[in-house]
Amino acid sequence: MTIEKQKKWSSAGALITLGIVYGDIGTSPLYTMNSILNSARSTQHLNDFVIGSVSLVFWTLMLITTIKYVLVALRADNHGEGGIFALYSRVKSANKKWLLIPALIGGSALLADGTLTPAITVTTAIEGLKNQKIGPILFPNNQPLVIIVVSVLLLIIFTFQKVGTKKIGNIFGPIMLVWFVFIGFFGFINIFNDMSILKALSPTYAIAVLVSPENKTGIFILGSVFLATTGAEALYSDMGHVGKQNIYISWPFVYSMLILNYMGQGAWIMSHTQQTNLLKQVSNPFFEILPSSWRLFGVILATLAAIIASQALISGAYTLVSEAIHLKVIPRLHTFYPSEARGQMYIGTVNWILCIIGLLIVWSFQTSHNMEAAYGLSITITMLMTTVLLYQFIKQNQQKLLAIAFAVVFGAIEIVFLIASLGKFIHGGYATLIIMVVILSVMMIWYYGNKRREKISKQNDYLSLRDYRKQLINLSNDKEEPVFATNLVYIANIHQNYKLKRSIIYSLFGSKPKKAEIYWFVTVREAVNPYEKSYSIDMLGTKNIVHVIFNIGFKVEPQIHLYLKQISNNLVKQGIINPQFPRYTIEKHGNIGDFKYVMVNQNYEDLLNLPDVHPWDRFIIGGRLWLQTHTVKPSSFYGLDFSDVLEETVPLFISRGNGSRIKLTQIEIKNIVKPEEKS
Repeated sequence: MTIEKQKKWSSAGALITLGIVYGDIGTSPLYTMNSILNSARSTQHLNDFVIGSVSLVFWTLMLITTIKYVLVALRADNHGEGGIFALYSRVKSANKKWLLIPALIGGSALLADGTLTPAITVTTAIEGLKNQKIGPILFPNNQPLVIIVVSVLLLIIFTFQKVGTKKIGNIFGPIMLVWFVFIGFFGFINIFNDMSILKALSPTYAIAVLVSPENKTGIFILGSVFLATTGAEALYSDMGHVGKQNIYISWPFVYSMLILNYMGQGAWIMSHTQQTNLLKQVSNPFFEILPSSWRLFGVILATLAAIIASQALISGAYTLVSEAIHLKVIPRLHTFYPSEARGQMYIGTVNWILCIIGLLIVWSFQTSHNMEAAYGLSITITMLMTTVLLYQFIKQNQQKLLAIAFAVVFGAIEIVFLIASLGKFIHGGYATLIIMVVILSVMMIWYYGNKRREKISKQNDYLSLRDYRKQLINLSNDKEEPVFATNLVYIANIHQNYKLKRSIIYSLFGSKPKKAEIYWFVTVREAVNPYEKSYSIDMLGTKNIVHVIFNIGFKVEPQIHLYLKQISNNLVKQGIINPQFPRYTIEKHGNIGDFKYVMVNQNYEDLLNLPDVHPWDRFIIGGRLWLQTHTVKPSSFYGLDFSDVLEETVPLFISRGNGSRIKLTQIEIKNIVKPEEKS
């Protein structure tokens, strides 16, 4: 289903939305109420505490998820794509460089907190198997066994990512529909255990519980309440898969089912205040509200929902990283497109980093209860950064007062949630913050390392291609010069006035001239539309010099070799370039010869040897160069793995040959042949 088709609501689109968008927020009832119970002082006055807690969940979902994200953030899309980097792409035109900072912080925090989603959702679901009978087998109350099962499931989930999820993705929607109906139904019937839970619809109870003596953690209870809305940012990030209209239509249903389940859990807790160890995390209210005959089905369904939530998180991580590469804040990573499904991608590096971190979290924290303590801290930072960018977005649309009101209201709410979540730091929140800092450091080093490298080396680093046009024409027509390649391709970013890096000219003429029938200079630009795939041609007034400008969105596979062959055939048909008539070819009527690609790498390590480079510049440029050596080569990124590619490294500082930089003292010259002695 294309973005164009997704703009209008459809029942099929709404069903798919359930499977793609709501996995994270839809599985939050598995652990939210269980975590909230940690803040209860005792069971003596538990009813007011539970009503207030459920009220906090209700209004948190209303304010943050419904109003901020569904009603406001979804309007800030970038050609149908959502997420914090898409939002930054909408507001960066304001020419305010500082806007990049909240985008980088928010993106790194979202990726960091997302590493916990597969671990906590799958672990919580499998823990529901404890003491459950599966046929003749009784699943023991054994946490190490739970850890082993969770680890196996996570390995399976991540291993199958490369295959693609087009076919299995079609069943995500129906499964999640069953899931939401299931949790909503059993939540509804449990409400009748104590109808006073309906008081939770009043915000007064939410405010009261924050200062209630029965709430032993005070404002820090919000750290647990926040778990109910952690999937809101993922909802915004995944909008590109389904379209905002389908989210608008499906969210009221999802919201209703979630609230029914939270109320059902609350009513069950209130009706079991006399139960031993109620507050000691011995049992999970989510599974306790299910009749014993439905418990096993509930565990299986919860496991499937957890897998779907994990899948949504993983796919969202690919999109987020791909956007970051597009913005040049993350090194290029090899992206695989497993199917022809629109926008589907696989980034192996991201996949296995998420897998390894997820397994480490499972084996380190052991139980879902411990994971809850680490969950949610980083995502509050992401939401706060999103609020900053949304303020700028609203302001750009000539609604300054509305922008200020939005920033004040949601900024205040999220700062309170952030303060409350800081209580999780020593209990596990440090784990996601460490991951966040590492990701943010990579982004900062890559982006600002590029900026500083270019600024320091830009002096005398660019030449005009037009100044060398005559030489290229003469070289192409030189009968005495051996042919280097029929079509010689340089992937080089050509700027205004045909400026390109000196290293390209050096490669062409500096050592041994490279003769070709046609010289191709390819500039790849990042299109605003994620799915754009277009090009323009500049022949520079010749028949053998071609400048191609590609506009490629981040969700399009950059198969440069295929694109150029298509373009070259089109140019021959239009009579713009001459046919080449290769003598030997696999194509019966081929009129295009061979292509040879030259990837020119400047030795930027020369910068580190300059005496006047600031130590900070030396550090950040060195870090950027180190990252470059551990990421994918440009030839692989542009789909040239199976093409004829020549990798060249040229010095950063190239002498003009005037000898001004070299001072030598001649000592002697022996045995010179004098003119009169010549035979």
